[in-house]
Amino acid sequence: MTMKAKILVVDDHEIVREGIRRLLSTARPDWEICGEATNGKQAIEAVQNLNPQVVILDITMPGMNGLEVASHIAKLKNDCRILIFTMHDSDRLSAEIRKTGAHGYVQKSQASRDLVEAVECLLQGGEFFGDSCKT
Repeated sequence: MTMKAKILVVDDHEIVREGIRRLLSTARPDWEICGEATNGKQAIEAVQNLNPQVVILDITMPGMNGLEVASHIAKLKNDCRILIFTMHDSDRLSAEIRKTGAHGYVQKSQASRDLVEAVECLLQGGEFFGDSCKT
């Protein structure tokens, strides 16, 4: 019996969290959305309490932004894989995301195409920067 993949969704917009939940649960019913958070503080607490394998983390949130949160989560050393979810795309952003210890990012505009693949990639120990998995 394989363990269900546990995924934490962090975004300050309920409609975005709902969309991610629906997309993932439709595409991969064997994955479990183990929790949701609306800000950085909740996200860090949820990672500590729920031990998700993957955190889908919005980059633009009130208070702490996603890059700051990613750095905190990476320092917890709990094998949680971090996927940044963003409206933005640039080489500089990609470098900043890598610096935080995150394992990849998906643009919100490409979520229906890339999100499931990116989460699968991270679950297998790979990185997803742009539009392809590197293991």
